[in-house]
Amino acid sequence: MADNASEHEKHESAAESLIDKITEKFHGSDSSSSDSDDDDKGIKSAASSAKAKIYRLFGREQPVHKVLGGGKPADIFLWRDKKVSAGVLGFATAIWVLFELIEYHLLSLVCHILILGLAIIFLWSNASSFINKSPPKIPEVVVREDIVIGVANALRIEFNRAFAILRDIVSGKDLKKFLAVIAGLWVLSMLGSCFNFLTLFYICFVLLHTVPLLYEKYDDQIDAFAEKAEAELKKQYAVFDAKVLSKIPKGPLKDKKFL
Repeated sequence: MADNASEHEKHESAAESLIDKITEKFHGSDSSSSDSDDDDKGIKSAASSAKAKIYRLFGREQPVHKVLGGGKPADIFLWRDKKVSAGVLGFATAIWVLFELIEYHLLSLVCHILILGLAIIFLWSNASSFINKSPPKIPEVVVREDIVIGVANALRIEFNRAFAILRDIVSGKDLKKFLAVIAGLWVLSMLGSCFNFLTLFYICFVLLHTVPLLYEKYDDQIDAFAEKAEAELKKQYAVFDAKVLSKIPKGPLKDKKFL
């Protein structure tokens, strides 16, 4: 009986040790899986935080193509279709050369194009009876009322938005925005004194076809340089604010309606 009891106790102890090993194994696997999940979450959070800390010019959060509005205009500016982009830029260059270098006038160009077009259609219509061909069908051009109303409404909305922005700037609420607008207008006036409107428009058009493409290609280097420049500008602005702007008395502008 004693031997049987001792053997029974041995079997029970062996079974308990086996159960303990199995439970430890399961707990170890659970803890390792939970540790791996925690590690994955930590890596993802660290990656997201590092991505959030990357400086982007003007606070850009989307690709350059999306910033430019997407669609066909963005494809043209970023040279997605090189033939179309080269054609648009070549046409703008031809217009600039025609009006600036050759000193051709817009009214003369429009009149000459109309004379040439009317003469070709008139001669073709009269010569069709001699060459046994039907005269060309001249399409009827009619401007629809809804198109005119839509354009007028769009312009009205944009004008009202511009007036609201100007009123917000001169209200004295944001001095930084006011100084930025004044500086921008001053730079634009200096450029206007050096170039005429068509040359300035052509320069802006060329910049639209070159600057976004270069920025998309070298955005990391440009963003790093812009971050340093912005930090330096903030430092200089803080000094200027402490010495000059903080001493200027501020007063809110009364609400008035402008017609």
